[in-house]
Amino acid sequence: MLRAILALLFAILYLIIGIPVLFVEWIIGKFNRQAADISQLRMVQWAFRVILFICGTKLTIIGEENVPKDQPVLYIGNHRSYFDIIITYSRCPRLTGYVAKDSMKKVPLLSTWMTRLHCLFINRSDVKEALKTILAGIDNIKNGISMCIFPEGTRNKTDDLMLPFKEGSFKMAEKTGCLIVPMAISGSADILEAHFPKVKPVHVIVEYGKPIDPKSLDKDTRKKIGAHCQGVIAGMLEKNDPQI
Repeated sequence: MLRAILALLFAILYLIIGIPVLFVEWIIGKFNRQAADISQLRMVQWAFRVILFICGTKLTIIGEENVPKDQPVLYIGNHRSYFDIIITYSRCPRLTGYVAKDSMKKVPLLSTWMTRLHCLFINRSDVKEALKTILAGIDNIKNGISMCIFPEGTRNKTDDLMLPFKEGSFKMAEKTGCLIVPMAISGSADILEAHFPKVKPVHVIVEYGKPIDPKSLDKDTRKKIGAHCQGVIAGMLEKNDPQI
């Protein structure tokens, strides 16, 4: 329990101390939005790395050289833990917004940081609102900001390797032509969810697959691009899960 308490206290302290920081970054953003964006990105990445250190999480990163650093991409991955965001965001080489469930908008301060970091909130129960979120994600990518979405739509709490991917999650890549970077995350649920509320020091493997160019896929594969990408991630999970 000590690790969980320390991680929570650090997160709360960071959010409180971050109030004046947000104001300063807002002022900086009035003159240089990119400088403010990069500054906020690095601060949050530092905070996430501290949380992982407190939790005793040991990371093995595979294939990080596959992540393009000179262009925006769409990250997709399997999703079993809240720590998936903490782990993967701490590795992003450039500005990246995450698509999160709309209930996160109600969390004070955290939602402000998320908005500043180009994160989007999606209401999957409302088709029109969900479409607006996807369109906003398309605009982000066109403006040079990478996006990350977990196509299962929710955390997988079953014994199945993954939940079915939602094809609509890939519209951001289809409409912008950006590359899709598949991520396979093994062992993240063992940090917290497998024995909530305890946090345990565990080994997590994250593998980045080779970028997928939607334009290079044949017509039939493009129609089922979600299933295709899920197959790529499944292959990495089947290889890495036994090593956890």
